[in-house]
Amino acid sequence: MDMNTAVTVAVAASVLGLLFALYQRSFVLSQDEGSERMKQIAAAIQRGAQAFLSREYRAVAILVLIVTVALVGLSQAPGSGMSILTAAAFVVGALASGLAGYIGMYIAVRANVRTAQAASQSLNMGLRVAFASGTVMSTMVVSLALLGISLLFILFVNQLGDAAQAASALAGFGFGGTSIAIFARVGGGIYTKAADVGADLVGKTEAGIPEDDPRNPATIADNVGDNVGDVAGMGSDLFESYASSIIAAISLATTAGIFVDDGSLVAAQTFPILVATAGLIISIIASFLVKTEEGADQERLLGSIRTGIYSASAMIAVVIILLGLSLPFGDKSMGVIIATLSGLAGGVLIGYFTEYFTADTYGPTKALSASAEGGAGIVVIRGLALGMMSTLAPVIIVVVVTLLATSQAGLYGVAVAAVGMLSTLGITLATDAYGPVADNAGGIAEMSDLPEDVRDRTDALDSLGNTTAATGKGFAIGSAAMTALALTAAFITALTAGGSSALGSAVNPADLLLNPQFVTGLFIGGLLPFVFSALTMVAVGDAAQQIVEEVRRQFREIKGIMEGEAEPDYERCVAISTDSAIKQMLLPGVIAVGVPVGMALLAVVGKGNVLGEFIAPISLVGVLLGSLVSAFMLAVMMANAGGAWDNAKKHIEAGNLGGKGSDAHKAAVVGDTVGDPFKDTSGPSLNILLKLLAIVSLVIAPLIGNAFPPV
Repeated sequence: MDMNTAVTVAVAASVLGLLFALYQRSFVLSQDEGSERMKQIAAAIQRGAQAFLSREYRAVAILVLIVTVALVGLSQAPGSGMSILTAAAFVVGALASGLAGYIGMYIAVRANVRTAQAASQSLNMGLRVAFASGTVMSTMVVSLALLGISLLFILFVNQLGDAAQAASALAGFGFGGTSIAIFARVGGGIYTKAADVGADLVGKTEAGIPEDDPRNPATIADNVGDNVGDVAGMGSDLFESYASSIIAAISLATTAGIFVDDGSLVAAQTFPILVATAGLIISIIASFLVKTEEGADQERLLGSIRTGIYSASAMIAVVIILLGLSLPFGDKSMGVIIATLSGLAGGVLIGYFTEYFTADTYGPTKALSASAEGGAGIVVIRGLALGMMSTLAPVIIVVVVTLLATSQAGLYGVAVAAVGMLSTLGITLATDAYGPVADNAGGIAEMSDLPEDVRDRTDALDSLGNTTAATGKGFAIGSAAMTALALTAAFITALTAGGSSALGSAVNPADLLLNPQFVTGLFIGGLLPFVFSALTMVAVGDAAQQIVEEVRRQFREIKGIMEGEAEPDYERCVAISTDSAIKQMLLPGVIAVGVPVGMALLAVVGKGNVLGEFIAPISLVGVLLGSLVSAFMLAVMMANAGGAWDNAKKHIEAGNLGGKGSDAHKAAVVGDTVGDPFKDTSGPSLNILLKLLAIVSLVIAPLIGNAFPPV
């Protein structure tokens, strides 16, 4: 199959995906919104979400404009080696990522009230509405990414006449997606956890009222935050992983020198596009398998989600084998197949082990719940230990996948393993985006005083959402690690292409181990995730403090709130969370972009003088590898500890160990408060940090390579 045919198939599948998203959107919006009280609450959530996203996108648009101008300027500089098409790809990637996030959140904040009302009919109807809204987000992400990459690559090849240059310019698309993702994740994470922590500390711990009690002034901001963090933020995060894995595979197929004849080279370039195309169609089919029956417990609800994911994985595995055997890879066919399947299996396993460490149906979280009887300090200690121990399985999985993939297909194998891992994103992301909708539905049901049986159903859907959200975060982190590794491989390959002296003699393993520039780069890279996490944690703490003070003020000054006779000022808490998140998301984002650019410029400027003794291109390679190892394990630890703390609290609230209001429950609330920024702000943001460092490096690789010509 030639490139034009592959692109045509990918474009057709992308259009089908967009039509499916439109169909699911129509289904969701056609559902009943319920009572006037439910509509009022939903409208407040919608206004808050719209206000935040509008403010965030305005701020990000300025930064996108600045980066675009910089890329255009670099492309015009003599000897830079960069194409102006990189800037064009950057803009398209940013627009596609932003559009996917906007549409996903638009439907999520309208599906929540409809899910609550649907739950009054049956558990299955509530699940259908919530999951359908998740498929809108997931299908938009996959379709827009696949459409953008396919069209841009064939356009760039025709324009530049060289596949290697086209692949280099295409990296700008991933950079654009990452630029939106870093601010969506950081800004959304700060917003959601500031509101959540503030609401919990005053509402639950001090006032002793339920989580979604309408008397709590921060409850609307909390519901808004679920969507801006775990819908718009997660969507942009995985948009970038998905796009960058395909871009890295195309780049390595072109530059790694593994495929030398024209037939196998075209096969290697089209293979990731075709796998992604098949994955999109299969995910659409598998989404119809997600359904349940009335009275289903958590295990059966989780089984309904697993049915969709595992079915999609099995189907795409068959397609991967058929594609590998039918494309003219020659003697490398089985190697490419094994590498891709290893990534697919790795993604499923990472999801399983994440679920094991975070779901309250398994031993680790049950033990964490039991430790709450010893007080808040014990809960925090046990939660941290659980998070640290949970890194074992994902790291081993990534190690095995990497070794297997490289042994079978070299560095290209790492990239297609990442493509395989993300091939079923159309359904795996839907299970994650479903969670905030179910959570909001439970809040609306409680604030609207819906019957107890409806609340029981929304509680069941919410509990399922907590598990799928934790699993989704584990999958996002694992896929981010594989994607970043593939991008780093593409960066190193780009620096050594054409005999460039950018890495000097350090490409020799013995020299590399003793190279002080590389080793110091490792230290700097290992440091970055800790600095980044500290900034985001402090941001959540500062914003949460403002919410705490505001909620206390309203309880103190607005008479009749606790008696239900006066309406709290919800809008004030929404405004505080929005303002704080927008202000404090900028510094972490600028650091993530600025470090690789700054180091690259110093390496170029320092060539041939004393500065070159301290900073060189090999230093940036060290930064990428150091940050990859550090961020991967730190992100897994934070996400799983936070998810376990959350589910331990909910396990107690379900009536275990004394139930709501008990001393164990109060201790678990403290653990959950610590875990909130872990799992929803700092941990997920690290995914994007390590990918952003790598994709920025890949974008500026021509600049570095041209500064160090062959010797």
